[in-house]
Amino acid sequence: MSRIASTFARLASQGRKALVPFITAGDPDAATTQELMHTLVAAGADIIELGVPFSDPMADGPTIQRASERALAKGMSLKKVLACVASFRARDQETPVVLMGYANPVEYWGLEEFARSARTAGVDGVLTVDYPPEEAGDYARALTAQEIDPIFLLAPTSTPERVALVAGMARGYVYYVSIKGVTGAGHLDVDAVARRVPEIRAAVGLPVAVGFGVRDAQSAQALASCCDAVIIGSRIIEEIEHSPPEQLHERILALIAPIRAGIDRAGG
Repeated sequence: MSRIASTFARLASQGRKALVPFITAGDPDAATTQELMHTLVAAGADIIELGVPFSDPMADGPTIQRASERALAKGMSLKKVLACVASFRARDQETPVVLMGYANPVEYWGLEEFARSARTAGVDGVLTVDYPPEEAGDYARALTAQEIDPIFLLAPTSTPERVALVAGMARGYVYYVSIKGVTGAGHLDVDAVARRVPEIRAAVGLPVAVGFGVRDAQSAQALASCCDAVIIGSRIIEEIEHSPPEQLHERILALIAPIRAGIDRAGG
């Protein structure tokens, strides 16, 4: 059983939902990223989504776009992202790490070489935003051959046909985009999510994690009542962007702790 599957099984047995924070690798620098990953675990993270910075992050709002720009300006690359994961693994063998990024760097490396390198580094899952399931067969096979979970996005606009395609390839969990927009956008409609998640879960047979628009304990608790995992990214990136370096880890802990508590209040 993969680390991701084991994590969801353990949480289900405890009647709990997963907290999945997102940070961009290399923002503000590689060394801080590695330490932030441990800080997130200490704050209650169950799975970490690690963003691979890209020059044209089309699904991301301004906050995560700026994070990618800062990381790229510091020389962050896909190879260095994997080095961050490998460094994290030297101290943490339990917490699943999912890379989230775009197809261009993966295509540049080659699917098989990327998948082998990701497994060596200790990556558990990969979500590549611009690999639509209709064109992702080779990509999904390359990852699963290395025992890495290919994770796909579904959205309010996803058709039954696309859901069925994802069901045939996805492993680990599926990421449900809660709103029609980019990361960090508002207008979170929990009732609409609650109506859609059960049918997606039934169709794909995997846990459903919900992201885009989660900013605080209240929204996290509301979503946790109807899904298997809550993803929060832009709000964390804002804290990274605006915190003095000497206060960063303390502020991240203070941000995440009430969100963790809110998710736990939702129960199973």
